[in-house]
This record gives sequence, structure tokens and C-alpha cells, in this order.
Amino acid sequence: MNVLFAGGGTGGHLYPAIAMAAELKERVPSVRFSFAGTPSGIEATEVPRLGYPLHLIPVRGLKRGRSLSALATNIGVLVDFALSLFRAAALIRRERPDVVVGTGGFVSAPVLLAAQLLGKKTLVQEQNAFPGVTTRLLSLMAREVHVAFREAGGHLPKKSGVHLTGNPARSFASENPRDARLRLGLDPDLPTLLVFGGSRGARSINNAVLRGLARLTCGTNLIWQTGVLDYERIGKEASPSGNLWIGPYIEDMGSAYAAADLVLCRAGASSIAELTNLCKPSVLVPYPHATGDHQRHNALALSTPGAALLIDDSELGSDASLERVAALLGDPARLASMGEEAGRLSAPDAARRLAERIILLAEEH
Repeated sequence: MNVLFAGGGTGGHLYPAIAMAAELKERVPSVRFSFAGTPSGIEATEVPRLGYPLHLIPVRGLKRGRSLSALATNIGVLVDFALSLFRAAALIRRERPDVVVGTGGFVSAPVLLAAQLLGKKTLVQEQNAFPGVTTRLLSLMAREVHVAFREAGGHLPKKSGVHLTGNPARSFASENPRDARLRLGLDPDLPTLLVFGGSRGARSINNAVLRGLARLTCGTNLIWQTGVLDYERIGKEASPSGNLWIGPYIEDMGSAYAAADLVLCRAGASSIAELTNLCKPSVLVPYPHATGDHQRHNALALSTPGAALLIDDSELGSDASLERVAALLGDPARLASMGEEAGRLSAPDAARRLAERIILLAEEH
């Protein structure tokens, strides 16, 4: 069996593909798989680091807007796309995959389209509640489309062969909350807030937390991943203490999650998959410039049934919003209810289910 994964640019598009590949290897040790990506995406370094074959195909995304500058740029993008489509077709003829799996990002468009034009079986995995343009277009000729949110199916023109499967996510060993807090040098008896915005951080979240630091550490623990870009600046105004862990990056994310009663973060698909699998209540702050405002759709999928509290990026720094976060942290009954709702949205077996579907497609004649 030979499988080609196409996707990347960000970890949200790449890591589901990596999780599927690992699951396939466990089930079919003889499987051959490789990845297609772009030279500028996270896959350019991460895939080789994991020891997997990577095929680089330069491709750019369209520039939004109607200005003459945007129009000129997009003409060049379309020319580049045509060249990428030829490169993708040559790759598929050379690799002869049984199934091509697209997980989003610029590179998935030419690779999936080339595969479909060449009669290859394709599977699309969409991580967000609002599918991207690539998913909406290429789903029409895909054999199967797998979505992580029920809401996503309503935005797809294709209605047959759409499966609600969930997002493959990292798994973490179970740990007692008190032990996890002690491991992080925190008070084991205090309610704990975990804040992160990705490896590079989220400046608006960091600024809001810094502004409300006294309130958010009054009778509570705070685990704060600032990201590498803001750590030096924030470190001049905040330093670790008996109820504050602060750092640019959390290496032991399992302990951080275990220690937390509440999580404050962006609404990326990978983060939401981890939160729901761990039954963690959350305060979600959608990144306002995400393509298609997809993070807001993701956040609504959790906030509507009561699994999360949604706060707009522009409102997060207000006293009222910070007070809502602090009040929620002091309400164990509501936190427990939110955690139960989050668990109802979980899909811890997503990677396994996707691997099984890929195997079935590969075996079809």
C-alpha cells in the first residue's frame, strides 16, 4: 500500500497527516507513505526531522482584495499554480499512490486536483468548522471527506461520502492535578488557569493577561506560555512565583493540561481537539485574521453547547472580560459542566478511524 499525504503550511494542517501516517504504519507495517509540502511551510523541517520522505512543490495562495496590486499578484499566483499542477502530476505518476490524502494548506490544492484528474482515489480531511476553499472545491471529486465538526458538513457542496470523524490530536498520559501542579512548582490546592497562544504566542492574549495579572493570580495558579516573541518583554514585568509558571514554551504540555482547571487559548482546530479529548473547559479567543474567520466557527461549535466561553479578541483586555475569566475559574460546578460538554464533542479515536478508511480505499478495486 502506498499513500501520499498533501498538506501543511501550519501545524494544524500537518500534524493530522503525521498522526494518520503513524496509525497506518502501526496497522500495516509494510505501508509506504510520503508527504508533499511547500519549501516555506512547517513541513519543510518537521517531516524530514521525523524521517519521512518529503516532496517539495512551490505554491502560493491568492491575495485577498480587489486592488490592482492584488490582481497583479494573483495573476502570478495562477501561473504558479499551473506549474505546481504539472509538478504534482509528475509526482503522482512517479510515486503511483493508491490513495492521496489532503489535509489542507496551499499544497493540497494542486496535489489533490492532479490526483483526481489522473483518476486516483482521494480523501480530504478538514480540521475546521468552516471548510476552506480548497476543501469545498476538491470535495466534489473526492471519494471521501472527513470533517471534525458537524457544522462543517453543511458548508460542503458534496453531501455523499462525508464522514464526521474528528481531528487526530496528541495524546497525553493521565496525571493527577495536584501532582502536575507540584511538578510545575505551583500551589497544589489552588484552582489553575492555563494560557497559551501557540509556540510564537498571541500578543493580544499576552497583553490582556499581563494587564490582569494581579486579578488572575489572586488565589489562583497561572501557567502562562508567552511564546518566543513576547517572552523577553513580558519577563521584565512578570516573574515565576509559587502560583505563576511563565515561559516561552511548555515542553511538558501533558502536565500543564493535567494541572489546569480552565484553559484560555486561541480556537485553532488542533487545540480544540486536545481540549475536547481531555474534557477541558476553555475560554476561546478566536484569531480575528484567520482565513474565512474559521476560528470563530470553531469556537462557536464549543461555546454553543456550553463547552467553552467565547470572548472576542478586541474585548479580551477589558476589565469585564478578565472578571468573567476569574469568576469562571472560581466556579467548580460550572467548570465541571463545561468539561462534560467538551467530552461529548471529543474524538480520541480519530486517527484510527481515518487510517481504517484509508486502508479500505487502498484495497478497493
